[in-house]
Amino acid sequence: DEAVQEVLLTMWETMDRICGKRLKAAIPSLLESMERHGHLQLDDVVRERILRISPATIDRLLAPKREEGGAGRRKRKASQHTLRNRIPVRTSSDWHDPPPGYLEVDFVAHCGGSMKGRFVHTFTVTDIASCWTVCIPLVVREQSLVVQALELLRGQLPFIILGLDTDNDSAFINETLIAYCTKRGIEQTRSRAYRKNDQAHIEQKNGDVVRRFVGYGRLEGLAAAHALTRLFRIANTYVNFFLPSFKLKEKIRIGAKVKKIYEAPATPCDRLLRNPRIDDCVKERLRTQRQELDPVKLIHELRQAQQEVADLAGLGFPDKNHEEAQTLEQFLQH
Repeated sequence: DEAVQEVLLTMWETMDRICGKRLKAAIPSLLESMERHGHLQLDDVVRERILRISPATIDRLLAPKREEGGAGRRKRKASQHTLRNRIPVRTSSDWHDPPPGYLEVDFVAHCGGSMKGRFVHTFTVTDIASCWTVCIPLVVREQSLVVQALELLRGQLPFIILGLDTDNDSAFINETLIAYCTKRGIEQTRSRAYRKNDQAHIEQKNGDVVRRFVGYGRLEGLAAAHALTRLFRIANTYVNFFLPSFKLKEKIRIGAKVKKIYEAPATPCDRLLRNPRIDDCVKERLRTQRQELDPVKLIHELRQAQQEVADLAGLGFPDKNHEEAQTLEQFLQH
């Protein structure tokens, strides 16, 4: 009743407007102290009700006063919640056998263990059908740069982008990317929150490609972004044309255990060449490109690019005292 609410407001103000659960725990000692010092004089009925009141009832009775003071519970922005609801969820078991062009994408932060300040991110893309993987460095993680990276990819990938599966990062869940996918006829899906296994393909490539070639050092600024661009230009070619990888074929549950069966290791290029849904002209272009590539020269250039990135990691400038890079002949001697 009104008497209980007035007493409750007085006690709430005395306790500096704490939450209902904490106020409930403080009421017995607080009531005794306020009565002893003459701040409250309660009859037995009101006193019993105050002592028996629940935290939920406290919050309900205090809600009008909290709203007046702007101390209500913070609510998630409706716009972000609405955007997420517009994008359907896709789990790792929902892929089945998609044609080339359905991609999982993610960011890798080159923060060196500290998220303070600005640092370079790698935008990683992998195709579900072929495991074709491309990495593009971005100076910052920003939604307009994601669209620019996708436009760049459209001219590099040997297939058309049909679908885009992301996590719930705000750089992906926004009007800019939704409008881009709608305009280009790209199916956009997302993983469940805090379920990294929904994007198992890209998570594996984050470790096997990005962390393997770049490491965990901190990279900042344009110099680091340019160095990563040179590194990934080589690494993308090396991984897709010469580096075989495993691809999960099926899972079989036996009691509480899950048995995984993998296809024979193959390069992404080989998988595209075997795929009947890839045009013959694209396959011929891939064969020609592979014949022109020298894997030994690629790995040598990759090691040089790695050294350049390693010099920049955590420093922001190259090590002037580092010795000259090896020539290809010196590299082959080792």
